[in-house]
Amino acid sequence: MPLAAAIRTIPDYPKKGILFRDITTLLGDARAFRKAVDELVQPWSGSKMDKVAGMEARGFILGGAVAHQLSAGFVPIRKKGKLPHKTVSISYELEYGTDEMEMHEDAVSPGDRVILVDDLIATGGTAEGAIGLLRKMGAEIIAACFVIDLPELGGAKRLEALDVPVRSLVTFEGH
Repeated sequence: MPLAAAIRTIPDYPKKGILFRDITTLLGDARAFRKAVDELVQPWSGSKMDKVAGMEARGFILGGAVAHQLSAGFVPIRKKGKLPHKTVSISYELEYGTDEMEMHEDAVSPGDRVILVDDLIATGGTAEGAIGLLRKMGAEIIAACFVIDLPELGGAKRLEALDVPVRSLVTFEGH
């Protein structure tokens, strides 16, 4: 089964005109979930990777599985105020304003090789913020990996302009 077939599309969510790509159906299908993780890992299998960073919240699920497969540590990147220890934060642009994300200040060390993982890349603002945060701490971003790319929104191109290779498993047209 192609991965796209395991992803549910919900029309008009969270607002009219949006086609929400729901990966919970993919996560609930053991074969599709394993295939997605295997395909996200494949280019780096056998390579030395220090950490996998996942963005809240679906990036935690996928990133944890990818980190396990690569024998790498996992770094949660969260919304401001959710982590209990000393943190570093970064402000980033959204379509309609700004937001902040953070990670523990000891989550990565200078020179760590890191892969960023999330479920979907749309405009790329959140991923760009995460890359800035990781680079601020001296990490080397090897790639940003997503199950879904919405190419019309330009997020992958935005990350590639930052010299971050982008890997996506499925593309969908539209928003």
